[in-house]
Amino acid sequence: MIFLIDLHVHSTVSDGSYSPAGLARLAKETGVEAFALTDHDSIAGDGEAAAEAERLGVGFINGMEMTMAYRGRKIHVVCLGFNPENSEFQKLYSRLRYIKEDSMADVVEVLRRRGIEIDMEMVRRHSAVHLDRYAIMRTIVDMNIFDGIQYIWDNYLNPAVKEVGVAGDIPAEEALPIIRGAGGVTSLAHFHKLIGLKGQSRPEQEDSLRELMSFGLTGMEQYYPNYTDEDRAFARAMIEKYDMLPTGGTDFHGANRPGILLGTGYEKNMSVPLKFLEDIRERCRI
Repeated sequence: MIFLIDLHVHSTVSDGSYSPAGLARLAKETGVEAFALTDHDSIAGDGEAAAEAERLGVGFINGMEMTMAYRGRKIHVVCLGFNPENSEFQKLYSRLRYIKEDSMADVVEVLRRRGIEIDMEMVRRHSAVHLDRYAIMRTIVDMNIFDGIQYIWDNYLNPAVKEVGVAGDIPAEEALPIIRGAGGVTSLAHFHKLIGLKGQSRPEQEDSLRELMSFGLTGMEQYYPNYTDEDRAFARAMIEKYDMLPTGGTDFHGANRPGILLGTGYEKNMSVPLKFLEDIRERCRI
C-alpha cells in the first residue's frame, strides 16, 4: 500500500493559493496521509494547519522554508519539527521577520516607478498575516498582468528589494545551529536551483554540502518534482555517503504553480516514502 506524504508545501501565508486549513482539507480529499507546512520564512500558518489536520485525521509536522545566505548566494532550507517556543529560535524568528517586513513601502514605490500600478492599501488587502514581500507578490498576481510568480520575483520583486537595500538574509552558519538547537531537522531544498547550489560543479556542490553539514544541516531533498535523473542520483549518493537525513516534497503552491499536485508532484512523478517522516519524527522526538 502506498502512503502519500509531502514535506514541502506552501499556503497563503507565503506564496501558495490554499489557506493552511485548506491544505489539510485538500490532503484529506486527495489521500495524502501527512504533510508539512513549510511557508517561506514564516510559521504563522502552522497552528491553523495542525488543528485542521488533527480534526480530519491527517498527519502533520510543523515547518518553515527558511532563506539563508551562503557563499554569496541564497539557499532555501526546509526546517521541520522544531520547537517554536525555544528562546533562541524566537530570537532568530524575530530577526527573520524584521528582514522580510522592513521597508515594504519603499519596495512598493520602486515597483510603481517600474510601471506597476500598486500601492500599500492594495498590499494590505492581500496581507494574509504579514505585510511583507509575499503580500506584494499576491497583489501583483491578483492584477493578472504577468504569467507566473517566478517571473514576478525575478524581474520585479527581487530587483526592487535589492534597490531598496533591505537587510540581507541570515547566514546559514548562524541559522542552522539554532534550528538544530530547537530540536529541528534542516534539509537543503532543491539544491539544483539558482536558490540552491546551481552553477557549482558536482564536486563543488559536495564541498558545499559538507560545509553546510558542519554548520548543522541535517539532510537534503531526495525527492523533488523537476529533478533530472542525474540530480536524483547525486542527491541519493550524497545522502548515502554522508548519512544525511532524506526528505522530499512537491513544493506545492496550488494555483500559483500549475501542474504540481500535492503529494504526487508533476504527472504523479513522486512518492515520498513514509519512512522519511518516521525518521524525522524520531530525530525530533515528536
